[in-house]
Amino acid sequence: MDLKDQLKNLFPEHKEEEVTEHIPEKEQVWIQDAALLCKYEKKKGKPITIIDGYNGATDDFKKLAKQLKKSLNTGGSFKDEKIIIQGDYRDQIMQMLKNKGFSVKRVGG
Repeated sequence: MDLKDQLKNLFPEHKEEEVTEHIPEKEQVWIQDAALLCKYEKKKGKPITIIDGYNGATDDFKKLAKQLKKSLNTGGSFKDEKIIIQGDYRDQIMQMLKNKGFSVKRVGG
C-alpha cells in the first residue's frame, strides 16, 4: 500500500485536484512594450551592470531586481528607477530577461 492509498483510506471524501504549474504571484512582473537598456559602467574602479528603462510599477521593478540578484548570487540595489548589479553580468541578465518575455537592448561595449 503506497502513500496515496493510505491517504485515500484516511480521507475518503477528499477529491484529487489536477495540479497545474503556474508562476507564483511574487515572481510575476509587468511586461512592457519598450526595450530595457542593459549598460556596463565602472564606479570607483569596480564593474557594475545597470538595467534602465522600465516603465511599470516600482514594486514590480524591485521584485525583478531581487530575482536577478538571487539568480546571479551577487549584490546590487535599486536606485533612481534603475537596477544596479555588482559585476559585469550583461549577457546573463539579458538572457534571463528575454526568457521572462522582456525585450532588451545592450548599450555600450
